[in-house]
Amino acid sequence: MTTYASLEDLTRELRARRSAVLDAQRADELERQRKLEKFTARERIDMLVDTGTFREFGVLVDTGKGDPGREKPIAAADGVVTGIGQIDGRSAAIVSYDFSIFGGSSGVAGGRKIGRAVERAGVEGIPLVMLMDGGGHRIQEGLDSHHFASGTHGFKDMTDLSGAIPIVAVLMGPGFAGPSNHAAFADFVVMVKGTSTMGIAGPALVEAATGEHISNEDLGGAQIQAALGVTDIAVNSEEEAMDAVRLYLDYLPSNATTAPPSGASSEPSGAAGINEVVPADPKTIYDVHDVIDGLVDADSVFSIKEEYARNVVTAFARLDGRAIGVVANQPSHLGGTLDSPACEKAAHFISVCDAFGLPLLFLIDIPGFLVGTESAVTQLARRSGRLMFEMGQATVPLLSVVMRKGYGAGYVAMGGGRSYDADASLAWPTAEISAMSIPGAVDVAYRREVAAADDPTAHRQALIDEFTRHVGPFYAARGFGFDELVMPSETRAVLIDTLKRVPDRHRSSAAPRIHAISPI
Repeated sequence: MTTYASLEDLTRELRARRSAVLDAQRADELERQRKLEKFTARERIDMLVDTGTFREFGVLVDTGKGDPGREKPIAAADGVVTGIGQIDGRSAAIVSYDFSIFGGSSGVAGGRKIGRAVERAGVEGIPLVMLMDGGGHRIQEGLDSHHFASGTHGFKDMTDLSGAIPIVAVLMGPGFAGPSNHAAFADFVVMVKGTSTMGIAGPALVEAATGEHISNEDLGGAQIQAALGVTDIAVNSEEEAMDAVRLYLDYLPSNATTAPPSGASSEPSGAAGINEVVPADPKTIYDVHDVIDGLVDADSVFSIKEEYARNVVTAFARLDGRAIGVVANQPSHLGGTLDSPACEKAAHFISVCDAFGLPLLFLIDIPGFLVGTESAVTQLARRSGRLMFEMGQATVPLLSVVMRKGYGAGYVAMGGGRSYDADASLAWPTAEISAMSIPGAVDVAYRREVAAADDPTAHRQALIDEFTRHVGPFYAARGFGFDELVMPSETRAVLIDTLKRVPDRHRSSAAPRIHAISPI
């Protein structure tokens, strides 16, 4: 005769099994995280989401059998907490790896939970946030072709979601191998200094494969990865990491079919002195952040990849409350030239903004692309092509302002003039626009004439002075190379008025195709 458990017994067991995976019942695991100066998987979720809004799925998943009477799990939640929560009132799918379970590695059952979170993010049209603290695929399960031979469609799923929903990866501990592969698909990557790492393989595997002995930090620490542009921002604590995630998502819509959230408008903090920020002398350095602060809403600037490719600034901001993306040459670093890192940084940022409907503002002061041996080694010819490719693909409103130098193909790559049909194409009285720098042009095209002159130095300078008169803003305005020559203090009003008039998206004029082929 079959004996069934009573409803009370089943209810009691359910509660016990749920309770067993929570931090309060896992004192040893909690203590290990504390010694590492890290929070637990569930504590991180609590820090990120609005209080009481997280709905977990897969809470009872385990690697062992669910035998009656064995409430203590072998691998609580199989090492990953998944569910849906609210972040500032908007839903997000969340994956939080548990380092206390097999080093945060991903098992078969845990992998299914992650796949479910990815699926729900796509179906519901909500951001995907991955809080990573682990070592990739679980070795104990991976050494078994019975289940590993089929591979994984996780990366295909991530590809399908790219540009459809915001994808965020936060590295909060070891992130070699699998976590780094997943982070590569994220639009925004955060790392915590001193605790998080990224890389294709950790030190042990590196030493086994190459004989090289290297520490976690030297191989893939947060500061190294921020300097290399692999991570978008490196922060000092896990609390700061969660703040960065909330701030990033605050500029973006939940998915590509909805509008970005708007905020209250505020006057720029640097509006009073904006007419004096950019010097007329093209050799005088200034900080383009002062220009940005003079145009956008006060306290609305959020820089992306600030420690990487400092010759170009990429930042989210608000203009009359509306979220926008800003791409600006930075004269205080490499003169504002574009090299390979700068092109990659700007190209990816433009792609993110275009995917999620943020208008783009280009602030131009560029002497050109950075030429030399390094440009060949770093494949600048193709990296610059990637930047121009993303500019050509963009469908959001484009706004361009020539602050000072606008030279050569760099001027085109930054959207100067009519290059990409900007909705507002402006220039300031300090602008000078030319196919290349005047001294360089004279030295190339008039070398023999200068050498043959009675006074080569004086003749060279006379040629430079003559041509300089032809590249000023009034010549460009007479040729209708841009819409209007305006004062810096007039610019914000023109930009705001333009965004009020123009459509949120422009139709693509491309010929029928499956997809464009990126230069990189």
